[in-house]
Amino acid sequence: MKRQNTIDYEKQQLIKKQKVVETSSCPYLDTVNRQVLDFDFEKCCSVSLSNLNVYACLVCGKYFQGRGHKSHAYTHSLEAGHHVFINLRSEKVYCLPDGYEIIDPSLDDIRGVLNPRFNTDLVLQLDKNPQWSRALDGSQYYLPGMVGLNNIKETDFVNVVIQSLMRVTPFRNFFLIPENYKDCKSILVHRFGELTRKIWHAKNFKGHVSPHEFLQAVMKASSLRFRIGVQSDPVEFMSWLLNTIHADLKSNSRIRNNNIVHQCFQGELEVVKDGADASRMPFLMLGLDLPAPPLCNDTIPQVSLFNIFKKFDGETVNEVARVRYRVTRLPRYLILHMRRFTKNDFFVEKNPTIVNFPVKNLELKDYLPLPTSNKYDLVANIVHDGKPGEGSYRVFVQCKSEEVWYEMQDLHVAETLPETVGVSEAYMQIYEKQQ
Repeated sequence: MKRQNTIDYEKQQLIKKQKVVETSSCPYLDTVNRQVLDFDFEKCCSVSLSNLNVYACLVCGKYFQGRGHKSHAYTHSLEAGHHVFINLRSEKVYCLPDGYEIIDPSLDDIRGVLNPRFNTDLVLQLDKNPQWSRALDGSQYYLPGMVGLNNIKETDFVNVVIQSLMRVTPFRNFFLIPENYKDCKSILVHRFGELTRKIWHAKNFKGHVSPHEFLQAVMKASSLRFRIGVQSDPVEFMSWLLNTIHADLKSNSRIRNNNIVHQCFQGELEVVKDGADASRMPFLMLGLDLPAPPLCNDTIPQVSLFNIFKKFDGETVNEVARVRYRVTRLPRYLILHMRRFTKNDFFVEKNPTIVNFPVKNLELKDYLPLPTSNKYDLVANIVHDGKPGEGSYRVFVQCKSEEVWYEMQDLHVAETLPETVGVSEAYMQIYEKQQ
């Protein structure tokens, strides 16, 4: 009986220690500094570098592991006099070194930035009502979905692909709601979803987002084929990313709508080789060949999209492979790739030819032998500036809620005229089929 009383007493003491403290009982909430909080970077302890049980100090923004008496967070609370910490996984807030949980609605905005949340109704309103937001420091207003992305180091090729995919409405909507892929084990899929939610979040502390955690997942999933510090081709990255996400989603049959990549981007070609029967093959993007530029001409060469689309009319013969291509089914979102770069054993050449294309009402029935009308509107146009093997990438994207165009290059985001979109060296485009 005496032993039982002792156990009951210890339980009561433990409950007291773990008691949840309301707002009025925590004297340290006014020390929380939202200006230093940044949840975009890899969530590892700044001392042990472990990613297990990590807390963020809401006073200085640093990450520490654990909250027990021997933990780095506990030590930091004593040495620095910082007392408010949030668990980066559970989103619970604690006061250290006392160890009690703090429940206070004033901390909900921090949870929202750490893990932005969307519901179906909110997602459906994104393209209908433009709602400008103001960054915490008041330095800038931003439009959710039109925020700049940090160039970590030579990662502009990633940024333009991400910004382009954010214009593909059903693809974006799928990743805005984590319940759609909660059973997927792919870190890449979850990091892409987190990045998508941060880009479209209306209550960020700052007017830009860092894709650092997504890039870490890319490097691991691609076995360093794409990595920070090494410039790569956005066309190759787009192809790898879509195929990898599709494979990762399809690997789990419990994921609803696990075919979202093919639903958005997959079309079909008929391929006819000399002396062989026709075969069908799927595609996620179409590569368009540019004519060779004149050797001695001071004017900038130009070509219409109509002329280079003849490659897929079922009649034009590829002289090298002796093959004909015919588009038999168009996707809802058509990705086009202008083959600007040619490589040989010594160097890379860039074709400067300007492609003349419509921004709205691209009627592919005029270009291809299709039975019905297929009109498309441009939603993203990736451009390469500079010399081959060097230079940088930027992208023009359409904001549906405002029906205006923006030019985006890393952190730079500026409204632009539709006329400027068509006078650039287009490298990759995404067209949306009119409904």
